[in-house]
Amino acid sequence: MDCSAGFRTRTTSPAASNHLAGETRRPVGRVSIRPMASAASVEEPAAAAASETKLPPTGDSFIRRHLRSLAPYHPILPFEVLSARLGRKPEDIVKLDANENPYGPPPEVATALGNLKFPYVYPDPESRHLRAALAEDCGLESEYILAGCGADELIDLIMSIINDEDLLKILDLPILVVLDEAYIEFSSLQTRMSWVKKHDNLIVLRTFSKRAGLAGLRVGYGAFPLSIIEYLWRAKQPYNVSVAAEVSACAALQNPAYLENVKNLLLQERDRLFDLLKGIPFLKPFPSHSNFILCEVTSGKDAKKIKEDLAKMGVMIRHYDKKELKGYIRISVGKPEHTDALMKGLKALQL
Repeated sequence: MDCSAGFRTRTTSPAASNHLAGETRRPVGRVSIRPMASAASVEEPAAAAASETKLPPTGDSFIRRHLRSLAPYHPILPFEVLSARLGRKPEDIVKLDANENPYGPPPEVATALGNLKFPYVYPDPESRHLRAALAEDCGLESEYILAGCGADELIDLIMSIINDEDLLKILDLPILVVLDEAYIEFSSLQTRMSWVKKHDNLIVLRTFSKRAGLAGLRVGYGAFPLSIIEYLWRAKQPYNVSVAAEVSACAALQNPAYLENVKNLLLQERDRLFDLLKGIPFLKPFPSHSNFILCEVTSGKDAKKIKEDLAKMGVMIRHYDKKELKGYIRISVGKPEHTDALMKGLKALQL
């Protein structure tokens, strides 16, 4: 089982793709229409007449029908919230539940943020500095590159411009059109960003969250055919990439040696973690090409309870309630000391 793709579950706005064309909206109020009344019926009690009047709208009257039954996404909690819930200091919590980069960004990022001169001015809507830096980094001209507030925003943006009929035709084909390369640095694969110059139906998405440790600043980017990116520029929000995000991403790209070293440290720790997990009798880890390892929970153990028991020890891992993954846990690759704390907790659960 190959876990390289990860579980990057996102819910994009279906309304962005169908533009609400022809959608039947729920009426805000209710008006009763009756035939012409007789003189006697005009004298009905006031209470009956009141029941015929327009009812005030409720909040969900304005919500699209398909969203009313949509299950909410349950995001990972930040250190401050975990600290309050677990009664532990943030530094005493081992966070292996969100595939974050525990080494953080290069030191140039903090310096660049400290030197930021105009945070009160709106950011460059075209992210010119970042796109130029990305062009140099990936060897693709900047006109093919669009930056966003995380790769999630770019996925939503793509869906907002695609014609429904064409989308359905594409979905009927046994091909992959959008490549999500969020974890590609942790694999032996090479980026396919340059392929967008030859294929008008290919989009490649990337992120700074894993590679550069900038998950909290929400900055992603993508490579698009010129025939598509023209319309993405028209549809996107003008100030989607913040000044802090662009400055930080550009600064991170200035230190490729740091990024490469952190990647190698995580790869080494991934191999060590995998070998150690194989020694836990109730876990079956799968080989990974990302910065996390998926494990099947065996021997009659309950995956959700393992997650909860480890949380009580200050070690956070991921478990999904979806039926396909109920019997599995996902463990992010951290620093060696994080692995040690995890293994200590898992061994305690063996007793």
